[in-house]
Amino acid sequence: MSHLHRLNKLGSARSQIGIKEVKDGILVLPDGRHCSILATSSVNFELQSEDEQDALIDNFQSFLNSLTVPIQILIRVRELDIDRYLETFQAHREQEKIEVYKEQLDNYSRFIKKLVSGNKILSRRFYVVIPLADLGEPDFKHLKERLTMETEIVIKGLEKMGMNAHPLTSLEIMELFYSFYRPDQAKLQPLAASLLTESDVAI
Repeated sequence: MSHLHRLNKLGSARSQIGIKEVKDGILVLPDGRHCSILATSSVNFELQSEDEQDALIDNFQSFLNSLTVPIQILIRVRELDIDRYLETFQAHREQEKIEVYKEQLDNYSRFIKKLVSGNKILSRRFYVVIPLADLGEPDFKHLKERLTMETEIVIKGLEKMGMNAHPLTSLEIMELFYSFYRPDQAKLQPLAASLLTESDVAI
């Protein structure tokens, strides 16, 4: 928690983000809304056949009609951290004892460095935010049950379109916002589970 307090002093993150707390995998906003955030896979519509595209459109229409709460679809595009990716391969190389595998790892690392030389490699991640107004409901447990039901409806709807989805944990939610507002620091000093409590994380 002391780490989070240090982040607050550096740039008044709380006033910028507008979050009350993250509790038991649920994002709590100052206006009383509670949100579940899903990380989802994607579907390449352009690679589908015409019949598959028609079926996908029909499934998406059915999915929208099945919703009982509004949702927000977030697509995040960011530059891929190739240095950290290559550091992982270097760590594997140092542990590898078979020379042929070491050589393959070296060749792959050189290929990646050449590939990204002068070019930015972008990654895309997809999220669905499911909000639920508390409507004066004082019982967090009841609110969580209601939000879980809404989340399951969304997950099943996405699965019918060939997509996978899973709710973010408290730590994953914090990491998401941390990387939004402090991207450089997030690369050098990622959040650790030991700094947060899963049941109650106040910003």
